[in-house]
Amino acid sequence: MTVKKANSKASLALLIEEKLGYPMVKKASFKKTSDQSEYSAQGKRTVEYSVQSNNSALKRALKRQQLQKIQRQINIEAIMAGALSLCPDVISKGRPDPDWLEHFIALAEDITNQAMQTLWAKILVGETLSPGTFSIKSLQTLKLMTQKEANALQKCAPLCGFVEYEGSYLIMLGHYKKPSFFDLLRKGNKESINLAQSGLSFPNILTLMDIGLMYRKEIESPSLKQGQSFSLSFQGQKLTLTAKSSELVLSYYKLTQTGEELKRLITAPVNKQYKQLLEQAMQEEFSFEWS
Repeated sequence: MTVKKANSKASLALLIEEKLGYPMVKKASFKKTSDQSEYSAQGKRTVEYSVQSNNSALKRALKRQQLQKIQRQINIEAIMAGALSLCPDVISKGRPDPDWLEHFIALAEDITNQAMQTLWAKILVGETLSPGTFSIKSLQTLKLMTQKEANALQKCAPLCGFVEYEGSYLIMLGHYKKPSFFDLLRKGNKESINLAQSGLSFPNILTLMDIGLMYRKEIESPSLKQGQSFSLSFQGQKLTLTAKSSELVLSYYKLTQTGEELKRLITAPVNKQYKQLLEQAMQEEFSFEWS
């Protein structure tokens, strides 16, 4: 137990020295007797550590700013180097908007995590190839994204199918058949997919909704007629669903514009478990064709 405490304290001390530019040490004169309180007469807690430096607070602040600028420069250089290595040698559709580029640098320069730097590099590549691909709102969302939120997006991506005629991404949830006048007992008879079995739990879904990457309500398609098809593209694989009868309605979650833009950063094949669950849920009312 003592070793763990010592290690964590040493780690914290090193982190503080890296960020401040100076170490913090225990005051040599600080000795609390049994009749002393850890609070001063003004109610403030007595601080037993101080910065080990003869420089003024102003000089220490300037040094900390310098260290921050150095780290930011290292970060943005790493992202731009990554972008150059990822960028294909093709004709671009123009130059990124200068204001967009300034926002990009201001937001990206604080990204130190290597995996996140790769995502920012992909954004710069995408915007270079086709200006207007990523909005500033998407950049701001990515900047504020926690590891938990990023993990939810990673789990969501392999379940997302792209609808070409809408230019949007969605996650198919199931279907139901509209009841006819003579078949009212079928009302509410819905085939649904348990997304948790594919790795995307309900808390993951709520997380994506909370940060504005997914719409909060299930969306339903217009009724499909017998023989009518609905197509989805999953990272190199195209699925065509063809209705075996009429009055079939598909239900799905849909990504917002910000969600769609950030999803494009993650290239992943369709989740195998989800693919199997999708076929099981749809096979009675739809024919399948993967191409």
